[in-house]
Amino acid sequence: MTSRPLRKLGFLTIGLFDRDDPRAGHESTLEIIKLGEDLGFDSAWLRHRHLQYGISSPVAVLAAASQRTSRIELGTAVTPLGWENPLRLAEDLATVDVLSGGRLNPGLSVGPPMNFDTVKDALYPDTAEAEDFSYRRVERLLGFVRGDRASDFSGKKGVVEEFSDRVEPHSPGLIKRMWYGGASLRSAHWAGEHGLNFLTSSVVFAGDAEDPTDFAAIQLSQIRAFRDNHPDGEGARVSQGLVVIPTDSATQEQRAKYEAYVEKRMPRTREPQGPSRMLFSRDYVGSSLEIADQLLAHAAFREIDEVAFALPFSFDHPDYVQILTDIATHLAPALGRN
Repeated sequence: MTSRPLRKLGFLTIGLFDRDDPRAGHESTLEIIKLGEDLGFDSAWLRHRHLQYGISSPVAVLAAASQRTSRIELGTAVTPLGWENPLRLAEDLATVDVLSGGRLNPGLSVGPPMNFDTVKDALYPDTAEAEDFSYRRVERLLGFVRGDRASDFSGKKGVVEEFSDRVEPHSPGLIKRMWYGGASLRSAHWAGEHGLNFLTSSVVFAGDAEDPTDFAAIQLSQIRAFRDNHPDGEGARVSQGLVVIPTDSATQEQRAKYEAYVEKRMPRTREPQGPSRMLFSRDYVGSSLEIADQLLAHAAFREIDEVAFALPFSFDHPDYVQILTDIATHLAPALGRN
């Protein structure tokens, strides 16, 4: 079976920063996004981290990025909706989409916030037990983005104030660029049925898979389930977010650092982890030609034509510059991207 030619090249970063100097880390992220555009990447995606030293407000950072770039698409991968008010988030997303000229690609997930028992009194002091963290929360957001009614009133009040019954600003094309980040068959079915785009990553839920250690086969089954349930069928958009670390132009010290990083993470790829049976993909490190050969043999990669390769969490700015440059100039052509 042949692989689909790579059509869209993207990358994903967590945007780490120092507790005592947070601006430097945020500026580094903005510089990396601008570098990505200059190198010809089609998209840049930000992870979403709360109460950690990674970007807690990617929508705000992407608003800044929209003013430093002109072409590259800007996404979140993913925004956990358990932390968000769907109506307020819809306003922020539409605002950034307008500012960017229609380049925003919001990725979403559901479920209770991470470590919910430790934050619920701060996040939802009066409503924690009543909050709905199901897919219904996504449906509410999608409705507001689509332009569904958000208020029973529209018209003028007083002399100058005029009110809308929908979220403003309204960005008509944004609804087609909404993504769901899923790692299970259930999520794949749901995302397809609701006409969303589908973000896959370097983790899947093994569940009752025939071989719970075969990451590529499990991910492939989810991609196919998504497309089987999507109105666009085989044309439905899927993006894959594996960790790839090309070393073509890396220094000897960088290669040693990268290989140690991959080796440390290798044990979690051998069998499902924890009660939820999460299986992690291996990280891909080596020359671009070596990585391309491995990806072209990956059953799930062969059925997608968009990627958001994930940058490792804990590397330094010069490492990201080298990795992105090698992806754009060596790996992408090896994967068939012209």
